[in-house]
Amino acid sequence: MKAVIFAGGSGVRLWPLSRRKSPKQFEKIIGDKSTLQLAVDRLTPDFDYSDIYISTNVLYADIVKKQLPEIPGVNFFFEPEKKDVAPAIALAMGIISKSDPKEPVAILWSDHLVKQVPLFKKILKLTGSEVKKNPNKIVFIANKPRFPSTNLGYIHIGEQIKKKDDINIYKFEGLKYKPNEETAKKFFKSKKYGWNLGYFVSSAGFIFEYFKRLAPNIYNNTESILKNYGKVNYQSFLKQAYGRVESINFDNAILENLDKKDACVIVEDIGWSDVGSWEALKEALQLKTEENVTNGKVYLDNVQDSLIYNYDEDKMIVGVDLEELIIINTQDAILITKKNSMGKVKKIIESFPGTEHENLI
Repeated sequence: MKAVIFAGGSGVRLWPLSRRKSPKQFEKIIGDKSTLQLAVDRLTPDFDYSDIYISTNVLYADIVKKQLPEIPGVNFFFEPEKKDVAPAIALAMGIISKSDPKEPVAILWSDHLVKQVPLFKKILKLTGSEVKKNPNKIVFIANKPRFPSTNLGYIHIGEQIKKKDDINIYKFEGLKYKPNEETAKKFFKSKKYGWNLGYFVSSAGFIFEYFKRLAPNIYNNTESILKNYGKVNYQSFLKQAYGRVESINFDNAILENLDKKDACVIVEDIGWSDVGSWEALKEALQLKTEENVTNGKVYLDNVQDSLIYNYDEDKMIVGVDLEELIIINTQDAILITKKNSMGKVKKIIESFPGTEHENLI
């Protein structure tokens, strides 16, 4: 079984820690390792390093190789330019399928937190065995919702197919995108929906064939790339062909038109969180609602429901009589905002290109 970890995001919502030159997945958001390193740690030793692949933009080649020296050089897939995730998945699956099209492959992401690692590993082992028996199957891994989120997509689960190793496998009834508050509450109450993590296991060849059927532009250009894979002119050809590839999300390109009989779902509470924003990080790390979450040199007096991260070892942050704040201190920028104003922060950062503040992006 193989695993591909995708690490190409930009991470604007974790500014000022996450920057264009070093996005969130390469930063130490939780503990003393980057979320990318933590994603790899969750796989070993069940996976050999030779069975773990990393997909990211060529701009981050030096960073990923430095952070993951154990991963063989041929296991890094570098996109020559930024596209949406569908072309990246097609390239990874195409390359892996050249060796064994029936090989089970787990598709995972680099910027997530998983607290229940033993259960996660157990699920991966089960999904791998299911795909090994039936390579023409996609097994989604969903998380039981902890609350009615409007910021996440959902997977609609049907009746139970079977139970193995105390884990239920359900019929796949489709994807539901970020719902409004009323619909999210209905999903949560029904217990028929799981959070869509973007995690699934299938065979490399089966996914690549789906591209052939549903996304011919991506498939044809990827096929031409694969014909030159490993050759002297590969990088030059990759750059040209990848430039012709349609930029589209994997859900839009493939999963929206997925035949339901080709998929099934496992829904468990693996303690998953998308730590792609400071608010999400606080929700993931707080032990109880409205608890403070801090990192670095921080002293608080009468502070409630705030996240305060200090990445400057030469300074201390002292907070007094505060509530519902996000405070992030780095060497060259400080963010201070109300929790519910983070959407405005993203718009401000996106206005920096072409201004005197561009170096802070």
